[in-house]
Amino acid sequence: MATNTIRVNESPLVLYCLRRADDALVMGHRLSEWCGRGPALEEEMALANMGLDLLGQARSLYTYAAEVEAAGNDEDRYAYLRDARQYRNLLLAEQPNGDFARTILRQFFYAAFADPYWRAMMKSSDPTLAAIAAKSEKESAYHLRHTAEWVIRLGDGTEESHRRAAEAVAHLWPYTGEMFEADAAEQELIAAGVVMDPASFRAEWDKTVSEILAEATLEKPAPGWMQKGGRTGLHSEHLGHMLAEMQVLQRTYPDATW
Repeated sequence: MATNTIRVNESPLVLYCLRRADDALVMGHRLSEWCGRGPALEEEMALANMGLDLLGQARSLYTYAAEVEAAGNDEDRYAYLRDARQYRNLLLAEQPNGDFARTILRQFFYAAFADPYWRAMMKSSDPTLAAIAAKSEKESAYHLRHTAEWVIRLGDGTEESHRRAAEAVAHLWPYTGEMFEADAAEQELIAAGVVMDPASFRAEWDKTVSEILAEATLEKPAPGWMQKGGRTGLHSEHLGHMLAEMQVLQRTYPDATW
């Protein structure tokens, strides 16, 4: 562990904010990796805009986490001075972009959950989280529409695009179950009406995904074993590689200014 790695007091609310912020930051960073490499200029801009939306969500949640924790941390310290074991994002979020189909399916699976989740979170008893949710839901609704349209185009397109989309579904599916889990810390917030139970959105997510995959002529995988561990800091090697690049300046020159 680097000597300038921060310690975080992970109370239930702080932990919740960090988990959702980490989802958004890591996925937003993945989308930024498409800059200069998109299949078309218009789509490159769309991916970049979705990445910026997610970055904005991460900033809001990190800022609120810092306010609640009251330990001198801020959004930059959370992003740049925690190691991989301290990150709490979904394993789905950190999966490499791969080809265009894999990126689209990753974002679609996440957006199909995030849209109804943030819509429900607008009724949170915590006014700050409710305000963050109101903004995030509008963005997530667009992300869902955009990625769903691309899933259909890819799946019901050429033989090659169908093959790549089918491979993306099969590869990413085992990472989708983690979205619906809630541990004891989150259950405490659920009981207080502060956050919503992610498990309650499984049926809507399943309906959305089933309909889009069917229209795309893609086969929905059968229920099976799911990967998990991201919420407790157990990640794939992909996150460590991503953070090594993302954090290199801050780790090399701590508190650098220019």
